[in-house]
Amino acid sequence: MKIAYADPPYLGCANRYPEKQEVDHEWLITQLGAYDGWALSCSTPSLRTILPMCPDDVRVAAWVKSFCSFKPNVNPAYAWEPVIFKPARSYERKALTVRDWIKGAITLKKNMVGAKPYYFCAWLFEILGVDYNDEFIDLYPGSGAVTKAWESWSKCRQFNRFLKGI
Repeated sequence: MKIAYADPPYLGCANRYPEKQEVDHEWLITQLGAYDGWALSCSTPSLRTILPMCPDDVRVAAWVKSFCSFKPNVNPAYAWEPVIFKPARSYERKALTVRDWIKGAITLKKNMVGAKPYYFCAWLFEILGVDYNDEFIDLYPGSGAVTKAWESWSKCRQFNRFLKGI
């Protein structure tokens, strides 16, 4: 199966990235529809705009940030990130139940706007219902963290299945 993840600059935030070009989310969501499963990270202010562009069968999950950047004069803080997703396959009945939210800190690296930590990526792969032999495409690779996490996670999954004789 083909799985895609999109973490484009959030609406109104393109000026923080070298390209400085706003993303056409309607076009992007149309492109995501060609994949068996997909996820799209967005900001809480943009959720109202982006969600109506999505097919009816998507869900919204949450990355709750236990530590995040606090902005002066912004209260309440933006401390969670919506992840709109369409799973690639239904979940196995024997599998552990995956929550539609995860909690953890942001990546704190200088000049790394929006880089996703490994635990977020592993959770993302689980909510998407991906398997180690699926084709995973990071449409906005940025720091490369999600692709690196995929390579590590899929090798771990493959090795675990080998050990179990599946």
